[in-house]
Amino acid sequence: MQNPEPSYPVSAAGNALRVVRLLHEHDELRVLEVAARLGVARSTAHRILAMLVFEGFTEQDRHKVYRPGPALRAIRGSRAAPPPDLITLARPHLQRLADIVRETTHLTVLEGNATRFLDGVEGPQALRVTHRTGALLPAHVTSGGKALLAELPPERLRMLYPNGLPGGKSKAPEDVQRLVAELTTVRRAGWALNLQESERGVNAVGACVRDRTSRAVAAVAVAAPSARYPKGRLNRLASPLLPAARDIGHQL
Repeated sequence: MQNPEPSYPVSAAGNALRVVRLLHEHDELRVLEVAARLGVARSTAHRILAMLVFEGFTEQDRHKVYRPGPALRAIRGSRAAPPPDLITLARPHLQRLADIVRETTHLTVLEGNATRFLDGVEGPQALRVTHRTGALLPAHVTSGGKALLAELPPERLRMLYPNGLPGGKSKAPEDVQRLVAELTTVRRAGWALNLQESERGVNAVGACVRDRTSRAVAAVAVAAPSARYPKGRLNRLASPLLPAARDIGHQL
């Protein structure tokens, strides 16, 4: 028996859900096919697909074919055993890293254009950075956030900042372009820097945690007083940070 149609208008949401269902059924779609199946203009179909790319329900390959994205793949596999708890798995690695570098370590994830601090271990020294567990900060001013933003394709990155970078005095598109250029350097280096951008007197270095499919699912960062770790010394924190991030990923 078919469910009755809702009594309120949900055309935009309904069309998006229809595209998700089509992706689930056919595994690949093109803009013209979506437009024809929904009975909408090509520009409307493109906007729906762009929104679903932004939300992770679809991905576009180099041939401009849309395929199921990580969010849809996760739903498809929801009947499987639940994934290991990221915080529980990461905790001993955060502790071990903090013991090695004697500075504060953080575990973060990306939420839109912000960084959520999931867990942290404070360093043992009297002058130290406090952990920020539960805090939400703009991703472009944190080292872990930059490491994760660097994983996004440029078009999706720009969609996160339609009005420029938050918190800045300027809302010019050039701000986002400078961020894109910085993230290119981050991808090349394999780790990102926060040079007193989130808080005066604090420097940090962050790197991605990748699961067994090489997908970046979180980031680990080491934060230290800038007086102890100026920019020129941060590579000393990156050396033990990278294997710690890899060790967490190997358990996912």
